[in-house]
Amino acid sequence: MTRQPRDTDVIVVGGGNAGFSAAHAAAERGRRVALLERAPRDEAGGNSYYTAGATRFVHNGLGDLREFVEPDERHARTIVPPYSAEEFTADLTRVTGGRNDPRMTELLVSRSADTIRWLAGKGVRYRLMYERQAYERDGGYLFWGGLHVGNVDGGIGLIADHTRIAEHEGVDVRYGHRVTGLVTGNGAVTGVRFETADGATGELTTESVILTSGGFEANPPMRERHLGPGWAKAKVRGTPYNTGELIFAALDLGAARGGDWSSCHSVAWDAFAEHNESNRELTNRLTRQSYPLGIVVNAEGKRFIDEGADFRNYTYAKYGREILKQPGSVAYQIYDATLRPMLRTEEYDMPGISVVRADTLEDLAHGIDVDATAFVSTVKEFNDSIAREATFDPTVKDSRRANVVPPKSNWSWPIEKAPFYAYPVTCGITFTFGGLKGDDDARVLREDGSAIPGLFAAGEALGGLFSGNYPGGSGLIAGMVFGRLAGSVA
Repeated sequence: MTRQPRDTDVIVVGGGNAGFSAAHAAAERGRRVALLERAPRDEAGGNSYYTAGATRFVHNGLGDLREFVEPDERHARTIVPPYSAEEFTADLTRVTGGRNDPRMTELLVSRSADTIRWLAGKGVRYRLMYERQAYERDGGYLFWGGLHVGNVDGGIGLIADHTRIAEHEGVDVRYGHRVTGLVTGNGAVTGVRFETADGATGELTTESVILTSGGFEANPPMRERHLGPGWAKAKVRGTPYNTGELIFAALDLGAARGGDWSSCHSVAWDAFAEHNESNRELTNRLTRQSYPLGIVVNAEGKRFIDEGADFRNYTYAKYGREILKQPGSVAYQIYDATLRPMLRTEEYDMPGISVVRADTLEDLAHGIDVDATAFVSTVKEFNDSIAREATFDPTVKDSRRANVVPPKSNWSWPIEKAPFYAYPVTCGITFTFGGLKGDDDARVLREDGSAIPGLFAAGEALGGLFSGNYPGGSGLIAGMVFGRLAGSVA
């Protein structure tokens, strides 16, 4: 029997970090690769484009990192603690409450260092993230939180680098190609159906399809169905094109669900800034992530989270959910004049930021339309409960606790020096944690554990690593590791 020629060897669906990682791995094996991206070129890059580019991986400290990060004169005055495989594994297990898949975690952690160096060797540029992960101290810099490296120019730079590399490799990148379905034959996935921006339709045949088309975070009805009531109100931080159709198409073929379909990555997000969804100019700058330094109150003037429970890297992806639960799905980050200079400048000094400034706490409450008596009482109770004998040090868990309900476990500083600042925040959804179930090669599995021939998944489309929360920077490295695995065998 004569085999019909295929249009290409590997089809990658989705042009974000995971998709390009898969394409690079397949191309270096000599495979013909077509990458189909739903968005037009000027809107492409998936959620990866909107990130700060922070990437978590195992390393041995600054000497190890200097082999591939961009040079910086500050390196000579910088301390970067090593980040071990044991720490990475423990962080994943701790922040997900032990609901992370152990085998996926092992693969991610053990391959993280080699994978990031593989991409750096191809021309993806990295640097130390001074503005996000270090505080200046005694004329030098100390990094904290296990997340030290990011992309030059953030997610925008990451996608630019990926695109340049793919074009050099001869990957056939097709923009404005929405994959509308999977083609099957003899129990295997043999191609895709697509529709172009001008309405033309067609099919491409292939040996393997790798789904890197994201989760369902930009699909309000699916959010309501799987995450719960109220989730339609969340602001979409990233691409509007991650609507989950191909996850559901794979489920229709008998694929098994992987991971936690009831939770997602969600953050504190500017509530009232103009154009605060899918903003390709400001991207990640609409997050408000200096909350561990101050306090957060709801529209009733009451605190509702432990702002200092852990380093920001380990709490920020779950606190968006807590804001969504508050009256009006809005809250206010509160700082005083002492704390204000310590806030991340790229987020709190961005153009068009929502902020209220006042010379008294009463006036601040009026400015954010919160009951002044309740608000001032909350601040006074917080101030009076701080263990002031403990040293305030944002580079470590300093145990400077405020014994209120809920407590603030670290970094408690009194809100007492005028002027005072309130930053209104809401819930910004990043990506959903539920996806497809995969094996060690990112092959999509059925409920009985068998693989669907010809079908792979990576990135947000592959579930299992995260539940309820995640350690910052784990999403990008997961896309790289599992994208590379898929592309290495597809």
